[in-house]
Amino acid sequence: MNIPFLSLRDVTALHGAEINEAVSRVVNNGWYLQGKENEQFEKNYSDFIGCKHTIGCANGLDALIWIFRAYIEMGVMKPGDEVIVPANTYIATVLAITENGLVPVLVEPKPNTLEINDDLIEAVITPKTKAIAIVHLYGRIAYTDKIGEICKKYKLKLVEDCAQSHGCKSYDGRVTGSIGDAAGHSFYPGKNLGALGDGGAVTTNDPELAAAVRALANYGSQKKYVFKYAGRNSRLDEIQAAVLDVKLKYLVQDNAHRKEVAHYYYEHISNPLISLPDLLPDDQNAYHLFPIIVSGGKVNRDRLHDYLEQNGVGTVCHYPIAPHKQECYAKEAWNIPQLSLPITEKLADEELSLPIGPTISMEEVAKIVVLINKFC
Repeated sequence: MNIPFLSLRDVTALHGAEINEAVSRVVNNGWYLQGKENEQFEKNYSDFIGCKHTIGCANGLDALIWIFRAYIEMGVMKPGDEVIVPANTYIATVLAITENGLVPVLVEPKPNTLEINDDLIEAVITPKTKAIAIVHLYGRIAYTDKIGEICKKYKLKLVEDCAQSHGCKSYDGRVTGSIGDAAGHSFYPGKNLGALGDGGAVTTNDPELAAAVRALANYGSQKKYVFKYAGRNSRLDEIQAAVLDVKLKYLVQDNAHRKEVAHYYYEHISNPLISLPDLLPDDQNAYHLFPIIVSGGKVNRDRLHDYLEQNGVGTVCHYPIAPHKQECYAKEAWNIPQLSLPITEKLADEELSLPIGPTISMEEVAKIVVLINKFC
């Protein structure tokens, strides 16, 4: 038995004919940057998200970097200001903050949701706090009414990291990427909406922010050879935009299969060593990943990983080292002495992600569950 964590070849083959046609169209047109394919995808993605502006860029990290940089250029923030961010996240969310000279203030997650604990946010707000960055980690909705109320009360910007949440919605039907003031999206190949290489986008309803982001990602230029900002080159190329536009048409359908897989896991995994985060309403989880928590610490988690791998099942730890434990942040003032974040650190030791995606068969899922339930 061989069940990969995710087969990108199989994912691409799902819509292979249309993808090949789209790539050939771009190649034959001879226009490879900032053309009609980007315009079309940005329009369609804005319609899907429910926002006024989509700005394609090179990757998801850049998308987040440009949001904070734009707010600095607009005078909304300045280096040294603080951004509240979940401690349990991929490091990109924190990198985007520190890249701009801003200070991350890490907040623990709720163990039953794995998302930022909104009960802990207000206590860490200071006069320097300018934003809350929420991460819809694993594809699960991170937004709550309480977070929205805190942002209004303290006049904070709400920035969404939507790298893992393509198609996820809040309880009131808003799609992630349209909930906050601005949002960063990743189109890394393994995402629910993935390109054939790197890609990203910023979504927002703020025209000033949109214009600043578009310029910053184009060397800082709003007009050819005229540079308002000292920007960088961070653009979504025409081939990736064309591919993404094809895959966007099938995102809801592909996510529906992920939900079917997830429900099978929830209904059939029965092992006292394993717990699952709270089951959310279907719309509130895009199931980019399916995290399980293996009790007994890193030793047991790694034993399960090795056991499944020996039986032909691929799994991945998301993420084995928390951002505040990474060497790159060991000497930062905000992390001296090193932060103690026991819930985040426990998740780093105990989380394991099972295969889930648009191409895995229910027969394969059933085999995975049998193996998990036999593990001791």
